[in-house]
Amino acid sequence: MRSTPVSAAPRRGRRTALAAAGLVAALTLTATACGGSAQDEADAEPGGGASRAADAGDTGGGEGGLAAGLANRLKEHGIDVDQWKDGGWKNWDEDKWLSEAKDFVNPVIEGLWEPDRMKSAKEADKTVTTKDAAADQGATDPEPAPVEAVAEKKPYHENAAPVGKVFFDSPEGSMVCSGTVVKDVNHPGKSNLVWTAGHCVHAGGSGGWYRNIAFVPSYNDYGKSEAELANATTTEMAPYGTWWADWAATSDQWIKGGSESGGDGAAYDYSVLHVKPEQGGKSLEETVGAALEVDFSAPSATEVSSMGAWGYPAAPPYNGLEMFKCVDRPGRLSLSASLPTMYRIGCTMTGGSSGGGWFRVVDGETKLVSNTSIGPLENTWLAGPQLGPSAEAMYQNMSKTYGGQ
Repeated sequence: MRSTPVSAAPRRGRRTALAAAGLVAALTLTATACGGSAQDEADAEPGGGASRAADAGDTGGGEGGLAAGLANRLKEHGIDVDQWKDGGWKNWDEDKWLSEAKDFVNPVIEGLWEPDRMKSAKEADKTVTTKDAAADQGATDPEPAPVEAVAEKKPYHENAAPVGKVFFDSPEGSMVCSGTVVKDVNHPGKSNLVWTAGHCVHAGGSGGWYRNIAFVPSYNDYGKSEAELANATTTEMAPYGTWWADWAATSDQWIKGGSESGGDGAAYDYSVLHVKPEQGGKSLEETVGAALEVDFSAPSATEVSSMGAWGYPAAPPYNGLEMFKCVDRPGRLSLSASLPTMYRIGCTMTGGSSGGGWFRVVDGETKLVSNTSIGPLENTWLAGPQLGPSAEAMYQNMSKTYGGQ
């Protein structure tokens, strides 16, 4: 979400501290998140690139300790299972970098995401150019005043249990985003679904699926400093374990049109992961004790008084070890007349917060309504996509097809 400077625009007045405090008080991410109820299934066909790492029904016992279906899928692409796990995944040659929605593979490499590797992962950024930010100004509200990010209360599992970090490997090295545990409407109380940004799982039009994608809820639960974590154990960094994405989905628009600057895919920069624990048998929701419902109503920014963005900013002045949040009244950001309007709020969080959930309170319940996608070099605001029918179809397809596995 880093970017080049954007053109100047009038800024909205700073929102009152009282309004922000009101939403923070209502946004009890843990207390309101436990449990869940099934809702009617959407009739729409999948609108995003649902991707599978193994055949439905695989029960394990395959080559290299992997499910047989996954081993076979790797072989279909000329990838040797053992070589992959021994470092073959570092081959980013064009013919080895799988891009199509159906080609996602992400075999578990136990112990790969150890504490030092997690701490050294770099923030995943997206760039907004002057041209992009100035496009279609008629539908873009004045630039919001910066809202200083506030550190979340600790321990995180008591205050923001659904929030965590998404780790992955790219051609540039180990990277990090943020993510949120969301409810699975077809498997209430036992969700294994994580919401994040599309650019945290797929490079967009110029690349393919990232590798070794994993989610760590309540990362660094007690917000310890770098010095305190010098010899940290995996349990200290990942108190609820490391959860590998065995299925992933992002939008077709992101796969085809996403770019370093967000591009035509920015308004569709969202993803949902189905994860499984590196060790253990319970679902993610049961393990962390919380999950949030996703709001696919795509309310107009003019209808919402406050939204809050949560995440782990990693670029200076932050170091990625603590969770932060920003609350503001959203405005509109239009990158093109042909694309859906995005939400925009004032926020000083930097790269690493990408993919982190945006929340609002609906009838007393906290729901995920967007995720961090892009922002300016000055780190004064964030923008995220509206989640409408296409996002809901992607989510429903993931839930129905893979949620019970």
